[in-house]
Amino acid sequence: MFPSILIVDDEPSIVQSLEGLLTDEGFDTLRASNGYEALKIIEAESPDLVLLDIWMPGIDGIATLKEIKSGNPFLPVILITGHGNIETAVKAIKLGAYDLIEKPLSIDKVIVAINNALNFRRLEEENRYLRKKTLEKNSIDGRSQPIQELKAKIAAVAPTDTWVLVTGENGTGKELVARTIHQLSPRADKPFVDINCAAISEELIESELFGHERGAFAGATVKKRGKFELASEGTIFLDEIGDMGLKTQAKILRVLQEQQFQRVGGSRTLKVNVRVIAASNKKLENEIAKGNFREDLYYRLNVVPIEVPRLQDRSEDIPLLVETFLGDSARQNRNQRKQIDPAALAELQAYAWPGNVRELKNLVERLVILVPRPIIQASDLPPTYRVADGAGARRPLVEDFWQINDFKVARRSFEQAYIRRKLMESDSNVTRTAQQIRVGRSYLHKKLKQLDLQD
Repeated sequence: MFPSILIVDDEPSIVQSLEGLLTDEGFDTLRASNGYEALKIIEAESPDLVLLDIWMPGIDGIATLKEIKSGNPFLPVILITGHGNIETAVKAIKLGAYDLIEKPLSIDKVIVAINNALNFRRLEEENRYLRKKTLEKNSIDGRSQPIQELKAKIAAVAPTDTWVLVTGENGTGKELVARTIHQLSPRADKPFVDINCAAISEELIESELFGHERGAFAGATVKKRGKFELASEGTIFLDEIGDMGLKTQAKILRVLQEQQFQRVGGSRTLKVNVRVIAASNKKLENEIAKGNFREDLYYRLNVVPIEVPRLQDRSEDIPLLVETFLGDSARQNRNQRKQIDPAALAELQAYAWPGNVRELKNLVERLVILVPRPIIQASDLPPTYRVADGAGARRPLVEDFWQINDFKVARRSFEQAYIRRKLMESDSNVTRTAQQIRVGRSYLHKKLKQLDLQD
C-alpha cells in the first residue's frame, strides 16, 4: 500500500504538477482546493501527509493547519507559501507543521521533505507503540477495591510534577507504581533512572547520585555522570530510601531543595530538573523517632503518599495474577500455557503471602517448570502453601482480634495464629520454634496439644 498525500491548493496548475510528480514517485494523491474541502477529505480518507498552501480563499492555510492538528495531532503537514517570512514560519512550526516550503517549488526539496515527514511519522508511531507496550508491561493487575484506589491515586498524580513517596512491604510492587507514574507523566519520553539506596555502600552512594571527576578518589580514573545528572528532565526513583545514611540524606535534601549539585571532586555547579519518586518498605515515621531518618527530608519527599496494598489484602486478585504469570512464563519459555485447578487457586487465595506479589510470581514460575502435567493441581503446591495442612494459613489481621468480645477466646486465637506462624517460619521444627520464641520444648508441645495444633 502506497502512502497517500493530500494536496491542498487553490491553483489547479500547481495541484496538477504535484499530482504528476508524486504519482511518478509511487505516492497516491488526493486533492482539495480549499481548507473546508481538505478537512472533509481528511475525515473521510485519512491521508498519510498533507501538502497545504498558506494563501487560499476562505480559511487560510494557518487556520486550516490549526483545525487539522486539533483533530489529527499526529498527521504530518508541510506548508507551501509564495510569501514566506520568518514570522509565518515560526507560527506554523508552533502550530505543529513539520516543514515549510517556498514557491516556486523545487522537486527535489518537496520529495525530501515528504520522505522525511513520513519517516518521522513512522518513528512517532513506533515510539507510541513501544510506550504502550511498556505501560502494559508495567501495568498493575487487579480489580480489587485496594487496587482500584491505588490506580485512581496514580492517575491523579501522574500528570503532575509532584513528588511521590511510595510505601509498602517488600514484593508489593513499589517500583511498578513508580514506573507507571513516570509512563503516564509528561516526562515519559525522558529518562527514568532508579537507584537502590540499600544496595550501595555509604562510601559510594554520593558518587552514584552526583557523579565524580577524574581523580576525585582512588579508582576514579575517568569522569562519571551521576544518577541525578542522567535523570535530568526525567524522573529519579530512590528505592528503599529508608536505608540511606544520615550524611547522604543531608546532601540529598540540599539537592532536592536547590535542584543543583557538584560532582564529587568537582567545583562546577550543575543544575537539574528532575521529578523525584521515593520508596521505602520501612515506616519512615518510626525511623524518624529512632533518629535514623531526617524529618525535613521526609516532609520534602512525602508530598503525595501512596501505600501499595499487601497481596493478602487483595486476595481476590490472585486468580488474575496467576493467569498473567502463567501466560508470561509460557511466552518466555516458549512452552504450552499451563492451567491451574480451582482447588489450587483456592489454596493460594487463603495463603498469607509474606513475600507478596513477588513470592506469587516466583511460585508460579517454579510450578510451571516442575509440574509435568498441563494442569497444576492443589497437590502440586509445596506444603507451605497448602492451607489444608495448616502451615500456609492466612495471617489474621489485628482487626480480626478486635472483633472477638471474649478475652479467653481472643487469647486462644492469638496464640494459635502466633505459634502457627512461627512454626511456618521454622519449617515446622518444634525445637527451633521453641528457641525462637524463648520457651521450653516441652512447654511448646503442651501448647500445641492445648491449641489443637499437633497435626
